[in-house]
Amino acid sequence: MSVPLIQKVRVGAYIMKQRISGNKHYPLVLMLEPLFRCNLACPGCGKIDYPKEILDQRMSVEECLQAVDECGAPMVAIPGGEPLLHKEIGEIVAGITARKKFVSLCTNALLLEKKLHLFTPSPYLFFSVHLDGLKEQHDKAVDQDGVFDRATRAIKAARDAGFRVNVNATIFDGTSADEIVDYLDYARDIGVGVTISPGYAYERAPDQQHFLGRQKTKTLFREVFARATKGKKWTLNHSSLYLDFLAGNQSYMCSPWGMPTRNVFGWQKPCYLLGEGYVSSFKELMETTDWETYGTGNYEKCSNCMAHCGYEPTAVAETANHPLRALKVALKGIRTKGPMAPEIQLDGARKAEWNYDENVSSFLRQLHDKREKAAAE
Repeated sequence: MSVPLIQKVRVGAYIMKQRISGNKHYPLVLMLEPLFRCNLACPGCGKIDYPKEILDQRMSVEECLQAVDECGAPMVAIPGGEPLLHKEIGEIVAGITARKKFVSLCTNALLLEKKLHLFTPSPYLFFSVHLDGLKEQHDKAVDQDGVFDRATRAIKAARDAGFRVNVNATIFDGTSADEIVDYLDYARDIGVGVTISPGYAYERAPDQQHFLGRQKTKTLFREVFARATKGKKWTLNHSSLYLDFLAGNQSYMCSPWGMPTRNVFGWQKPCYLLGEGYVSSFKELMETTDWETYGTGNYEKCSNCMAHCGYEPTAVAETANHPLRALKVALKGIRTKGPMAPEIQLDGARKAEWNYDENVSSFLRQLHDKREKAAAE
């Protein structure tokens, strides 16, 4: 699955409009998390250990669509948790596509076949199925046997029903270049594109030992890209400059505002991967977040991050600013030999702040206050 022309045109026009208006901090993709609960318990996930009261929360259809309108981004990704657990997910997606926003519904696909009837094939919708490797590797990543087979059956069913589908892989330490190449070959052979990103070390993830550092990421992706077979290209759903960045050929700072997050807590500061606090509106998020204090080199928690949610927006902006540079990389391929771009120095990064417990306590207090107020009425 390649990116449709209509999506390229609409997103390109949106970016040009932002540039003409002189807007530096603009959203590219809204990360909309209508719930945190999941039907898997992956050891690399930092979303599943919230208290039951929080896992039971759901954003309403109205809240989801208000967030889409408030943000204004041309694309909406719906991660989780597992979005298909939301009883109104069909209405949420229909409301977004009716606004002619491009929707990526991220799912582990365990419920996909059962719930396909809730959706209508559209150029504005595709399913992004989490598939973190081939059978043995994926089932290990999700800590449950049989998930790969169920996911691949669901992919086929969705494609047969006329839906666009890609797969979404998070790469962890210990994954070899050969394994990634085999995975990319498999995705190409079944006709789906791939979104790929090194895993981010969520502070609450049960397994903290298998997240990639930046140097390992660059070395690994150079090995992968060096094994690309001419004439049998993979469909990687990224800008050429982001892939070049993964291979260590670009030195970028992240753009945390590029993929803002709205979830059951509110608007998450500063980005999808870091919950440093929450505000009640998108405007407040953009105007009150001290963006310059985040990112690799600025903040300790960001030291090893090369995830696409922060760096793809940077690469897209660079593509708009330097289209010939991006075209050159796209045509010639990713350079896999020679010196890497200078690494960002970490000496001046401010120390990590640990906000999880306070965020949770504050939200639980809000829930308690709402219940007491409702009871009093």
